[in-house]
Amino acid sequence: MTSPSRTLQVVAAVIVRDGAVLACRRAPHKDAAGRWEFPGGKVEAGETPEAALARELREELGVDVRVGALLDRTVTGQVDLACYAATLLGPAPTASTDHDALEWRGTGALAGLDWADADLPVVARLAELEAEALTAAAAVAPTEEEAR
Repeated sequence: MTSPSRTLQVVAAVIVRDGAVLACRRAPHKDAAGRWEFPGGKVEAGETPEAALARELREELGVDVRVGALLDRTVTGQVDLACYAATLLGPAPTASTDHDALEWRGTGALAGLDWADADLPVVARLAELEAEALTAAAAVAPTEEEAR
């Protein structure tokens, strides 16, 4: 008897800084090594997508973010990828546990990278948006803790 297949919930962040978007190249020890992606990871049981994204970015990049609007959602095969706009709450990342290169690029320059298949719809969507619209999408009201 086979078990029913489950959809893997994955989240990613389009982090905007000074009109540029963070692109991350997968390290040699990872699947799809050498391909570019937006940082993020799997949603664990009991987590909201936003909480999972904040956790993954702390773990992978050592940064805290404010998760903003949902920019794109793509379901391919058994993967459900939700990509959110996000704003850094501190310094920009300089290293990653899962990536061997981090680059800040304007939305028009993203298409020049070799993107992971799951991220291609997001890259296409970003080509339609201006950096200012991304910045607005990433900006949400501060949490009570941030307001203090």
